[in-house]
Amino acid sequence: MRTSIWTAAAVLIIGAGLFPLPAANAQVQSPSPGLSEQSPNISEQKLDAAAAAIEQVASLKQDYQQRIAVAAPSDKERIANEAMDALTKAVTDQGLSVEEYGSILEVAQNDPDIREKIRQRIRPSAK
Repeated sequence: MRTSIWTAAAVLIIGAGLFPLPAANAQVQSPSPGLSEQSPNISEQKLDAAAAAIEQVASLKQDYQQRIAVAAPSDKERIANEAMDALTKAVTDQGLSVEEYGSILEVAQNDPDIREKIRQRIRPSAK
């Protein structure tokens, strides 16, 4: 159980970092061979949910990183567990499972069209 929680955390935290990148940096990433040919069918609703989750995850990530940085060593694990719960809730409150969210982020990382659709849905203040 502990391993899946940390895997979920990694997906959530990494996902928040994908989208604030300037467009110039995003163009450097090239899609994996074959992925651009088979553009996945992610519904508009799922893209909206993923964008909203990314905004929440990015905000939570920043907040919890600051809290952990100044916390006493004995409090760091408790705060990290709180962060995991909050990050998971941010995703599930948007109607996505952590697995769906991770899958959408993976597709977005490899498919510039999907990545751009999600970027367009993220409010400028969250970028």
